[in-house]
Amino acid sequence: MTDRRPKTKIASDSKVALSGKREPVRVKLLGGFSVSVGSRTIGQKEWRLRKAASLVKLFALAPGHRLHREQAMDLLWPNLAKRAASNNLRRTLHAARKALDPTRGSHYLASEDESLALCPSGELWVDAEAFEEAAGTARRARDPAAFRAALDLYAGDPLPEDRYEEWAENRRDELRQLYVVLLAELAELYEQRGEYRPAVALLRLAVAEEPALEEAHTALMRLYALTDRPGEALSQYERLQEALSKQLGTGPSTATHRLRDEIASGEFPSALSSPTDPPQEELLDSSRHNLPAPRTTFIGWEREMLEVKRALAMTRLLTLTGVGGSGKTRLALEVARSLVGVCPDGVWLVELASLSDGELVPQAVAGALGIKEQPGQQLTSTLMDALRPKGLQLVLDNCEHLVEAAAHLVDVLLDGCTHVRVLSTSREALDVASEVRWVMPALSVPDPRRHPTVEELEGYESARLFLLRARNRNPSFAFTPKSAEADGG
Repeated sequence: MTDRRPKTKIASDSKVALSGKREPVRVKLLGGFSVSVGSRTIGQKEWRLRKAASLVKLFALAPGHRLHREQAMDLLWPNLAKRAASNNLRRTLHAARKALDPTRGSHYLASEDESLALCPSGELWVDAEAFEEAAGTARRARDPAAFRAALDLYAGDPLPEDRYEEWAENRRDELRQLYVVLLAELAELYEQRGEYRPAVALLRLAVAEEPALEEAHTALMRLYALTDRPGEALSQYERLQEALSKQLGTGPSTATHRLRDEIASGEFPSALSSPTDPPQEELLDSSRHNLPAPRTTFIGWEREMLEVKRALAMTRLLTLTGVGGSGKTRLALEVARSLVGVCPDGVWLVELASLSDGELVPQAVAGALGIKEQPGQQLTSTLMDALRPKGLQLVLDNCEHLVEAAAHLVDVLLDGCTHVRVLSTSREALDVASEVRWVMPALSVPDPRRHPTVEELEGYESARLFLLRARNRNPSFAFTPKSAEADGG
């Protein structure tokens, strides 16, 4: 099967490099550790000392990304005398700076009197902070789309390779608990809307993460009973009982025990507790976007969507690049649809494919956003004035033939409008400072040297997409051994 792992690259701006400006630093902690400085991702061997990586992790987790030198020494070498710990810190700091930048590492890991700081005056992105910010937005908005966007950013427990390090333990627990809370709160939203199936799926994830979380078990019991599955509800009670006994040495609360008895006796659900309204299909608020309705099912890109959303959370400019027909536009639109409930001022598509003159790019953006030109003022200035207080996501589609004009406008808008983000599609990068480039992978295809069976063929994303397109023209079309041999070869 074709390797479809996406390739994320941070486009370095040659002007930035020549001027000596610090490049953006991106630190990933969720699900594993990695650091990128500009276009370079630091390899594991480049840290030279294990504690050098630990030092960067420590500052990425610390409030304000700064610590007093003695705090760092106490956290990393708690059992050493002060002199020995100080010598270790000096060597470790030198190794960490060399890894971040061999010539300008002290700009990224800076000394400030008796303290040290990570990127004190530069651009720093930490995925754990992006997750917490998205979680806060979701809990304020109480919008399922915002909850899903936040949950998508949680790529796994923070720093699994440092599971037994005390300095990582508290933040790991905080972030895990926040993830579980989001699962439970989104499940509650779905239950209130009468959408029990997604609520059940979320609560199962929650109890898998926290087996002794009684509220999640109780909600599952209630949902199983409401959907006429009393046996599963009673089994869930037994799982809760076992988890509480094993982990906490206690048992379920009186209220949970009462719910169990009501379900066992058939008293729950009652007429009052049964849903009165059918589940409502979630619709995008048309006042907050101008995205076209999807015309076909989006097949085989679930992992890529997650990767793009996580990358987008770590930058204000993400460009999907790839050859024509690779699916850049469709992937961008799917990601954009998932963000409609997240961005306070919406998600807006600007289609550039039909434009032939770069001077028309500002007009296209203004038209998509409903911004009118002002007499005696350049349109770019009008756009900046209108967008400066806005928190929105722009999607610039098909920039490749107008790269210079698109890049100029994006650079100006991102510089002057701090809450605007841009997702662009292009056959080549815009080459704007801080841009993250995401290269489109290919759909998996059969091995041309052999003829796949019907079952094997249906396992390839390219074949499933072909099948979907064929059925749009002929609903009765299906793979047969004969057609599989033709299509697979």
